[in-house]
Amino acid sequence: MEQSREVQNTKKPQLDVARQFSELHTARKTFILPNAWDVPSARIFEEAGFPAIATTSGGIANSLGYPDGQQISPDEMLAVVRRIAQAVAVPVTADMEAGYGTSPEAVAETARQVISAGAVGMNLEDGIPGKRDALADLGRQKEIIRAVIEVSEKMRIPFVLNARTDVFLNSIGPAETRLHRALERLNAYREAGAQCLFAPGVKDEETISELVRGISGPLNILATVGTPRLNVLQGLGVTRVSLGSGPMRAALGFVARMSSQLREEGSFDLMTEGAVSYPDANRLVQSRFA
Repeated sequence: MEQSREVQNTKKPQLDVARQFSELHTARKTFILPNAWDVPSARIFEEAGFPAIATTSGGIANSLGYPDGQQISPDEMLAVVRRIAQAVAVPVTADMEAGYGTSPEAVAETARQVISAGAVGMNLEDGIPGKRDALADLGRQKEIIRAVIEVSEKMRIPFVLNARTDVFLNSIGPAETRLHRALERLNAYREAGAQCLFAPGVKDEETISELVRGISGPLNILATVGTPRLNVLQGLGVTRVSLGSGPMRAALGFVARMSSQLREEGSFDLMTEGAVSYPDANRLVQSRFA
């Protein structure tokens, strides 16, 4: 942890943190939003200097023994969101999948609980759990977004709702129609009040550029194999770049490689070289805001 950055041992009021997160979306600089799945991963991202942290639904679900896709209960998901939000000083936004409800009232209640947990933003996807080739009704999705925004206004928190469409991620519909459908849905979500617009599954520069030009709000993309480097995305006009479950899966990949080395070579090199020290591991999870 020698290269980690020291962070202030202070916790700002949630309103100030919310404003701080909102301002990231109006700046002219693309920012990476790393996704944490527990307190240590969140603290590592914070000490690395990232201005905000997201949670990963897949990472949290997998770490607790569930597959992704709203198989974990909302209470279990929110418990981890709360722990992460309490452990870091930077803004935290929560991946709450499709909102854990089908009605505007139910999803608005999820948003209320997210804010109560200390987060200042939330992902909301329009895919239907268990149906990869289907999207939520557009009119109903707009109603849900309005309900979420209304809740945040009542709670006096400038909540960043990141409205996601799964058109590209799930390859829904003929390829030649996806850009048009994504633009239609994302602009509708912006009109309904979403502060950021998320199009995971896109990584070619031409499509990213078309999305930036065609939507009326900040664009969030998902980093994956083949995603352009940050400086290129900055030039294209992307606002934020999420990592999704990528860091968690990278950690699992390392454990798999380490396991192979232990079994096949009897070597402890991968386990010991570059490992966080025992004192540092404990330091990461010590409360700094008591």
